[in-house]
Amino acid sequence: MSYSSNPQSVGASVSPSSSNIHDRFRSARRRESYSDIRRPKILHPLENENLRLLILENISQDAVAHFRQQGYHVDHSTKAMSEAELVEKIGQYHAIGIRSKTKITERVLKSASKLLVIGCFCIGTNQVDLDAAARAGIPVFNSPFSNSRSVAELVMAEVVALSRQLFERSYELRTGIWNKQSKGCWEVRGKTLGIVGYGHIGSQLSVLAEAFGMRVVFYDVINIMPLGSARQVETLGHLLSESDFVTLHVPELPETINMISKEQLAQMKKGSYIINNARGKVVDIPALVDALQAKHVAGAAIDVFPSEPGSNGAPFDDQLNSWASALRVLPNVILTPHIGALPLSEFRNDQRCGQLPEVDLRAIPADVVSQIRICHIHRNQPGVLKQVNDALSPYNVEKQYSDSKGEIAYVMADIADVSFKELPNLKERISSTDANILTRFLA
Repeated sequence: MSYSSNPQSVGASVSPSSSNIHDRFRSARRRESYSDIRRPKILHPLENENLRLLILENISQDAVAHFRQQGYHVDHSTKAMSEAELVEKIGQYHAIGIRSKTKITERVLKSASKLLVIGCFCIGTNQVDLDAAARAGIPVFNSPFSNSRSVAELVMAEVVALSRQLFERSYELRTGIWNKQSKGCWEVRGKTLGIVGYGHIGSQLSVLAEAFGMRVVFYDVINIMPLGSARQVETLGHLLSESDFVTLHVPELPETINMISKEQLAQMKKGSYIINNARGKVVDIPALVDALQAKHVAGAAIDVFPSEPGSNGAPFDDQLNSWASALRVLPNVILTPHIGALPLSEFRNDQRCGQLPEVDLRAIPADVVSQIRICHIHRNQPGVLKQVNDALSPYNVEKQYSDSKGEIAYVMADIADVSFKELPNLKERISSTDANILTRFLA
C-alpha cells in the first residue's frame, strides 16, 4: 500500500484543535517579543580596581570558571592556608572562598583591607570569626543546601556498611584471610534510625532511610513537621534509647560540644551504632572509644574530628588527637577524612548570609542608566537614618530599605539623576558618619 505525498490528495478533514483557552493564551504569550521584559541590571562597584578572588581548598573548577566568566580575577588553590599565610596574602583580595579547614580569624580580618565578602562552600561558618567579620562590615555566606544530599547518601552507605561489618570483611580479605560469617550482621530493613538535627541533611536522610524500610525518629530543639512517617521525639535520651543507629546533624555551638559523651552513650541501646558527619567536637571521642571497647556500642562511622590535618598526606596520629591510635585499631569503626561533601561538583547559587541582616531590595532594571545603589553598613545606633537621608535629600530616592541584626545594621537606597562628579563628595559625607562601618556605591 502506498501513500501519496501530495497533501491535496488527502481526503480526510482536519480536526479542530483540542487545546483549551488557557493553552491558546500561553501559546500567544510565547509568541510575544521578550524585548519589553525589564531584566535586572548587574551592579558593579564604582571603584575602578579589578576585583580579585581567592578560592581555596579545592573548590570546584565549575565555581572558578563561573567567577572568571563574570570578569573576576581568580586565584585557586587545592589546599587550605594557615593563619600566617592568610595574613600575608589576604590584603590583595576582595573576596575569599573556603571550605572548613581554612580559619578566618580576627588577625586575618585585620589584614584584609580590601575584603568585601567571605564565602563558605559548606554548611557551617564556625571556621570564621563571625563577630569580627560583622564589625568589619564583611558578610559571611554559607551554602546550607550545597552538600546535604552528599552527606545523606554517605550516612546511608555507612548504615549498611556498619550493619554488615563490610569494612572488617574487606580488610581481612585484602590481608589474605577468608572469614565468611554473619554473626552480628543485620539487614537495615525494620531497624530504627535516630536523627539528631532534622534540618536540610536530616530531613533528606529521613526520606532515604524510609526507602530502605527503616523506621525514623528524630530529635530537634524546635518542633518540625516530619517527612513521610518519621516521628519527632521530645528528648535526646528518648531517641538514644529507641534507635539502632544514631546519626548526628547539628552545628558546632557551645551547647552541642560533647553533646554525645559518657552519659549519652550509656543511654544508647546495647549493640547500636553511632555516626558523626556533623562537627568534630559534637562527640566525646575518648568516651566513644570506651563504649566501643566495652562492646556497648557495636560500631561507629566518623567523618569529622576535633583536629584535622591541614593537607592530604599529613599524619592522623596522637600528636593531632591524643586518642587517634586507640580509635584506629577498633573493629567495625569507619574513619573517613571529612569527605561528606566531596561529590559536590557544581557551583551553587543558594548561599545564605550568616551574621549580617539579609539584604532585600528589588533589582534595578537593566535599561535604567541614571540610578546609583548605595549600601551603607553601620553600627546599630539612633540617628543614622537621619544622617543618611540628610545626605540624600538633594536627590530623588527611588527606593530605600533598612534592617538590623544585633549590633550591626544597614541601609540601602537607589538614587536617581545624580552625576558621577557628585559621587565622591556624597560617599565621603555618608562614610564619615560616626556609625559608619562600610559604604559602597554600585552602578
